[in-house]
Amino acid sequence: MEVDDAVRALLLLMPRMVGRAKRIKIPDELQSLSLAPRHLSLLSYLLFDGPMTVNELAERLEVAPTTVSLMIGELTKKDVLDRREDEADRRRRIIGITDRMRPAIDGWLAQGARAWQKALAPLTPAQRRLFIDTLRAYEDGLTD
Repeated sequence: MEVDDAVRALLLLMPRMVGRAKRIKIPDELQSLSLAPRHLSLLSYLLFDGPMTVNELAERLEVAPTTVSLMIGELTKKDVLDRREDEADRRRRIIGITDRMRPAIDGWLAQGARAWQKALAPLTPAQRRLFIDTLRAYEDGLTD
């Protein structure tokens, strides 16, 4: 496939993917929260990787810890997240999804994760890396 043919295919595919993702129904419990894409990434990490510290979340989200602290503060007030002491180091706080919100968040975000797992599973690790690097290059190209 030539580059221009690939671009044409992606110009058709990308809007359809975005449209389908937007049609995934937000659970009733979360609709009033005005969640932004950054919140979805934070919730996804906590859902799939489990509770973690503010610094761990900041590193994964590639933002400053103060930004993550603000997001956590918002979501804690809305009873989406909770903070508890780290048993190994009582100075640190571990952030997790509340038991009350976990089923709604899991039902909402798991569909996308399963779709990515199905799409990426047949690829080799090198192919997966290339795919992710390509998406990042595309994202960078949009901000130029």
